[in-house]
Amino acid sequence: MGLSYEQVFENNRKWAAETRASDKEFFIRQSQVQIPDYLYIGCSDSRVPAEIFMGAEPGEVFVHRNIANQVSQTDRNAVSVVRFAVNQLQVKHIVVCGHFGCGGVQAAMEERTEDPLEHWFDQIRAVVVPHLEELEQLSDEEERYRRMVELNVEAQCRNLLEFEVVQEAIKKRGGPSVHAWVYDIHTGILIDLDFKY
Repeated sequence: MGLSYEQVFENNRKWAAETRASDKEFFIRQSQVQIPDYLYIGCSDSRVPAEIFMGAEPGEVFVHRNIANQVSQTDRNAVSVVRFAVNQLQVKHIVVCGHFGCGGVQAAMEERTEDPLEHWFDQIRAVVVPHLEELEQLSDEEERYRRMVELNVEAQCRNLLEFEVVQEAIKKRGGPSVHAWVYDIHTGILIDLDFKY
């Protein structure tokens, strides 16, 4: 059974009351300012809750999510989020995090259809081209799929480094650092791909 609409508000009231009881200043602090160290760019998949698996508190992570954690200069939403995080929030780290079991990556690996989302999946398909030989050497489909998730994350990190706002911040203040992560949905473990740039 899923979470009912009414239960969402009951859960919220319970959480707010418990939070106030354990920390009377919590909502006062939260209402004043946000100073997150991280911009997290991840997949919209409901099974991949960034703040939970990072062990982060509210206010510690600025989050942007979309299907298959894409970073594109043609996506005005992503551009706005990155610009705000880098210029206004001056985050120290930008993380692009994919996950094993990603439906967006899987859809991109399948035959093209007439679905309106195909243009989005084409961005992921473009990642395959320079890595075709490597991917074809992997005989196991699951292994190929997992590798594609990793390659997609690294490609989105490279896209991120092409943003002028990111380049300027790195030149002026030496950061933010850019990180490529994969969340293993089967184990709950984060994998740092040790992205070099």
